[in-house]
Amino acid sequence: MGASQSSPLIDGIKAALGGDEKLYAFPSKIGYQIEDVRPYNLTIPVKPAAVTYPKTAQEVAAIVKVAADNGLKVQPRGGGHSYANYCLGGVNGAVVIDLRHLQHFQMDRTTWRAKVGGGTLLGDLTKRMHDAGNRAMAHGTCPQVGLGGHATIGGLGPSSRLWGAALDHVEEVEVVLADSRIVRASATQNQDIFWAIKGAGASFGIVTAFVVRTEPEPGECVHYSYSFTVGSWRTLASTFKTWQKFVSDPNLSWKFASEVILSELGMIISGTYFGSEAEFNKLEMNKKFPGYKDHKTLVFKDWLGLVTHWGETVALRAAGGLAAPLAAKSLTFNGADLIPDQAIDRLFAYLDRVDKGTLVWFIIFDLAGGAVNDIAQDATAYAHRDALFYLQSYAVGLGKVKTKTRRFLAGVNTTIRNGMPGGQDFGAYPGYVDPTLVNGPLEYWRTNLPRLQQIKSVVDPRDIFHNPQSVPLAGTPVPRSAPKIARVRVSVHKLLAKFCFS
Repeated sequence: MGASQSSPLIDGIKAALGGDEKLYAFPSKIGYQIEDVRPYNLTIPVKPAAVTYPKTAQEVAAIVKVAADNGLKVQPRGGGHSYANYCLGGVNGAVVIDLRHLQHFQMDRTTWRAKVGGGTLLGDLTKRMHDAGNRAMAHGTCPQVGLGGHATIGGLGPSSRLWGAALDHVEEVEVVLADSRIVRASATQNQDIFWAIKGAGASFGIVTAFVVRTEPEPGECVHYSYSFTVGSWRTLASTFKTWQKFVSDPNLSWKFASEVILSELGMIISGTYFGSEAEFNKLEMNKKFPGYKDHKTLVFKDWLGLVTHWGETVALRAAGGLAAPLAAKSLTFNGADLIPDQAIDRLFAYLDRVDKGTLVWFIIFDLAGGAVNDIAQDATAYAHRDALFYLQSYAVGLGKVKTKTRRFLAGVNTTIRNGMPGGQDFGAYPGYVDPTLVNGPLEYWRTNLPRLQQIKSVVDPRDIFHNPQSVPLAGTPVPRSAPKIARVRVSVHKLLAKFCFS
């Protein structure tokens, strides 16, 4: 454990946590990288200066003060699913504050607002809300993702068109700031901090508690999937065009969630309809997407059953937190522009001819809009209120991610970008960080970035809450020639048995 070692940082953290050896770890500990650091993306090695496990907001504040006094950066960790290990600081030498012990939960059965600990995982949140009165909120599909990161950066999932992003449910937070103060922030107190937390939380503080609005659990819901596994990629282009035309209908019900998954096995169109089977059948999906090889429709009258099904499809129950070599690229389709037919043809032709370099790859188009886009672009720091759908392409390597695989993923984006109308405004979802972006902050927060920088300079002038793509201080040069890359909520596929993206 290295207990004989002493330094201002080590001594300070030990004191902040009452000397409890279970609540901190340093690089001298045997097994530190495996047991405590646990990087999610094995292609990005990171060694923090310390990993801590506080049990209270006061302990979080004490650790932040120790780190700041020693000139170190701080990042919180919830579920630990950062594509670039930003929950570990993203580079060596940060202090990690793991929120696993912050698990309190309380439901007000009059207002139906829930008080939730910042370390709560989505799977636990779903169960606790259900048990407290059959309540729910929008969030992603992976049960191992932490609410602390998810609801401060966006939080998209199947019910987002119906209810909004996870952060749209947040009505108040308890947050530890860079000067180690513990404050409440909401629409009526510390409004600038609250605005910034709802979309860029890791740059501004550590949320130790949320107050969230909840919804009644839906009644009957339908999960559907159509598999297309016959023919070449070129022959599947027409099916994708049909899907894009269908989901771009401005009158499409907000109850309808959908995605297209491309992999080495072919194409899957799947999603959830938050209504009765009779309502779903009126959509006549069978007629809209002929030529499928396999069609499955599951009717759920139990909300927990549906959410569990999402989690099983993504992670096959409990295996979602395993580390792996990972590469990812993404695009956010903002505004009203659709992918032209010619660009779709070129994309599917590209899939036919290119050497992908790996067997485990996915390209996912995920429908957005609905309640998420019903909120003004500048109402919160979250900056993608105009996205119609998202694209994410990613691959998992065995031992490493091959260079040709990275080129394949980059080529997917390039093929689409080059085929889009001029002036298309691509962005990047900050929950799916891409460390290769020239200017991640500009892509992540778009027109909201200047206000975020001003708030950052006031509440965190020493840039204590920092990772390689966090909100920079006001006056920091912002390059304007960033590649146009972004993200989409990761989705359903059984080959994700070992991994969990959400």
